[in-house]
Amino acid sequence: MTVHFIGAGPGAPDLITIRGLKLIQSCPVCLYAGSLVPEEIVKAAPAGARVLDTAPMHLDEIIAEMQMAHAKGEDVARVHSGDPSLYGAIAEQMRRLDALGIDYDVTPGVPAFAAAAAALKTEFTLPEVAQTVILTRTSMQSSAMPPGEELEKLGAAKATLAIHLSVRNIPHIQRSLIPHYGEDCPVVVAFRVGWPDEQFIHGTLADIAKKVRAEKLTRTALILVGHVLGHRTFRDSALYDAGHEHILRNRKSIKEKS
Repeated sequence: MTVHFIGAGPGAPDLITIRGLKLIQSCPVCLYAGSLVPEEIVKAAPAGARVLDTAPMHLDEIIAEMQMAHAKGEDVARVHSGDPSLYGAIAEQMRRLDALGIDYDVTPGVPAFAAAAAALKTEFTLPEVAQTVILTRTSMQSSAMPPGEELEKLGAAKATLAIHLSVRNIPHIQRSLIPHYGEDCPVVVAFRVGWPDEQFIHGTLADIAKKVRAEKLTRTALILVGHVLGHRTFRDSALYDAGHEHILRNRKSIKEKS
């Protein structure tokens, strides 16, 4: 018996991996985060499967369901939104399973920041503009940020930021980042990426709070900050430069083609 932690992707049912879908189709028990995982994905569970929405359940109840399945020798599809390695709360579940001697594995999923980049038709790493992406959040009612990971300190890198779980904390984001990025730095708030009602609000660090407030967004949104957003004057990368030599395109082959 194995508990399969599965990343369902950001919202669109067809963005789940083939491996993840096949596991759901084969498991007699399916536990899923109902508020964030599309119903179409869960419908792939086999006929007669025990399918439970874990949104109203606490950790002990979720682990108890896994223990029941273990006693019956039934595999469990534990379905999380996006990629479970990022704010997925799977570590605490795996720690419990380790203590119980229950086997598990993890199938990755498409994270929201990648789906947002695809929808925006943008690249978060542009030559000489930004070569680093920081995935982070801010501290509100959840656990505190570890020392050194405060947004004011991360902002000093001037990297592309993907800020999760923080749409109600935009004034703090503005105060923390404007000194590093400037008021005119582009910002995109991506609401329910991959879902039919997805929405993208474009602005700057100076005006994004007002725009988000006008749309009355309070949850399920990702905040993207960085000068790569909408940037069109960057230089071409060396990767496909005609004169750039690498292991698959050496100088001899370059000369022969020319």
